[in-house]
Amino acid sequence: MGLVWALSTAVVLGGVTKPFPAHWGQPPKIQTSDFVRLPGGYGQGSSTLAAWIAARMESDQAAGTIGRTSAPAVVYAQDFEQADGNRLPEGFLVLNGAFVVRSADNNRFLEGPDAPADDYALLFGPAGKDGLAVSARLHGTRRGRRMPVLAVGLNGLGGYELQLAPAKRALELFKGDERVASVPCGWESGTWTRMRLQVRKVSATQWKIEGKAWKQDTPEPDSWMIAFDESKEPPLGRPLISGHPISGTPIRFDDLVVARVP
Repeated sequence: MGLVWALSTAVVLGGVTKPFPAHWGQPPKIQTSDFVRLPGGYGQGSSTLAAWIAARMESDQAAGTIGRTSAPAVVYAQDFEQADGNRLPEGFLVLNGAFVVRSADNNRFLEGPDAPADDYALLFGPAGKDGLAVSARLHGTRRGRRMPVLAVGLNGLGGYELQLAPAKRALELFKGDERVASVPCGWESGTWTRMRLQVRKVSATQWKIEGKAWKQDTPEPDSWMIAFDESKEPPLGRPLISGHPISGTPIRFDDLVVARVP
């Protein structure tokens, strides 16, 4: 890999052939000095820029916005690339735990504590009752037989939470503290997992809660993996991310996206 240079914006984007979507934010300021073909028809640039574009495209796909020529339905996005390592991004509300922004492998992400083994969570993005989808990348590792629990949620604390529980080999859907659905689901330690949860209104008195999870760099499942039919109006609340580091190793979070559900 080439040396890491602090390149000017003109040099960084010199080979880019079209503008990036506004909701992607600014590209990385520090990039490798190599030159590769960029994904998505964006021309040529560094491998750092290529990885950044690929991650943004995957986030759009997870939020159901890929391929749209008009402004996407994304209403909130946070990839931590521009985040101050000494403080959390504006608007984050920590419910439990000390979260910090860290860097590794040319990527910036949010990291939760590794101990004690407790549920750590924070709220972000806009509040809503329905018509929203939340997606994120989550990373955890096992230690012996101990494995973490990874989760994304909507409608605030006490709302709906999609949990990946590797020890159970299951993907579970919770309404508050009540588990309302569970399906088999695999997981690989030390890899990033994408999770997506949405709440949509299907009639005047019915709502559908749907979720899925898949390993990064593998195709997104065409259909929802887990679902729950809700007959009570969902509470007003913000999206959340959550993790339970049962293995004693920290859980990482990245590419938080909130989008409108058509």
